[in-house]
Amino acid sequence: MKINILRFVFIFGMVFLALQVEAQKFGYVNSQALLAEIPEVKEADANLQAFQAQLEKKGQMMVQELEGKYRDLQRREQSGEISPKALDEEAKKLKLEEGKLGEYEQDMQKQLLAKRQEVLQPILDRINEMIKVVAKENQYTYIFDSSSGVLLFAEEAMDVTKLVKTKLGI
Repeated sequence: MKINILRFVFIFGMVFLALQVEAQKFGYVNSQALLAEIPEVKEADANLQAFQAQLEKKGQMMVQELEGKYRDLQRREQSGEISPKALDEEAKKLKLEEGKLGEYEQDMQKQLLAKRQEVLQPILDRINEMIKVVAKENQYTYIFDSSSGVLLFAEEAMDVTKLVKTKLGI
């Protein structure tokens, strides 16, 4: 009986020590607030807006050109300058151009996403690297992103956003 109690105390002590050794430290960072304060992100956003405006201007010109062709075709139809067969052919051509305009809009969205990825990826990589540095220096096992909406509660003392800002020099 005495041996069983000693064995139990020994096993309990070993489990307790193992749990102490494997204690984990958690932290969180607000990546959206962090991104909002980085000057390179503001500059990248301005460049992306200029790129978007350029693409939209081209799209608007295409729309205006197409509208002009529709008005011209309608005018020619009303004045009797065009035969019904020619009218059908012209209408089909305009429908094709309309489809190309829709393709341009989709392509524009793809271009914007690609440009955004290209411009922001180096900044995001730098932020992630600084988060890793902060985690290693402060012995965090996990760092969560509070702006993702997954973190339901966290003590403010576990917020490492300020440490990451310091590492980023902001």
